[in-house]
Order: sequence, then C-alpha cells, then structure tokens
Amino acid sequence: MNNGGRHILCIEDEPDMIELIRLILEPRGYKVSGALGGKEGLEILKDDYPDLILLDLMMPDMDGWDVYKQMKADPALANIPVIVVTAKAQSIDKVLGLHIAKVEDYVTKPFSPDDLVASISRVLGNSAPVQ
Repeated sequence: MNNGGRHILCIEDEPDMIELIRLILEPRGYKVSGALGGKEGLEILKDDYPDLILLDLMMPDMDGWDVYKQMKADPALANIPVIVVTAKAQSIDKVLGLHIAKVEDYVTKPFSPDDLVASISRVLGNSAPVQ
C-alpha cells in the first residue's frame, strides 16, 4: 500500500518502540522519523512538519501532555493530528485524551500492528490496508 510517503513523527522515549513503529509502517509506504523524548520532539517540530504525530505520554524529560499543549499553542503546529500511543491504559486517561484534550485517537501499548495502522488510516483518511 502506498501512502504517498506521508511523514509520521514518533515522539517516544524508548528507541526500541520507535524502531518497532518504523518496522510496522515503512513497508506500508509511510516515512517514519523518531524523537527521543518530548524536548527533542519539539525541537524537530521547529523545522519539520509531519503529517501525523504518534505521541507517548510517559516520558522522563517532558510529559506527553506538556508536548501536546505546547504544540496546540503554536499556530504552525496546532493542526498536526496527534495519536497518543501509551501504556497508560486507565479509562480516565483515554477520556482525558479523546474528549478533553481532543487528540485524534488513543492507542494503548501493547498494540497490534493492525490496530496502529487502522488508527493512522482513520486519522489520515486512508483506506485500511489490504492484508
């Protein structure tokens, strides 16, 4: 499936998770880049505007919600869709993310490759990949 080389930035503190996401998405035609933590993610966003951001919440250098708030406060970044990808699986976290913060979607770790791809497809308006 060719997704027109759509660029996804994964802001995550675990290099192995960034690599896993890259292994899932690149064969499907996405360009995936990674940022190790929230501070690095915001630095990258000063010069690079991806089509979508996959954002971890629990990072040691900067909480994912702080990254999200700073993005939404910046007019240049405010319209980039965000999917939260996190191990925080409590229902209150999902309610906060989807209904209060208004993230586009919420994927809980561990996730299946199909769940991640389906979420990205919904957010970016792609049809689901054919398996």
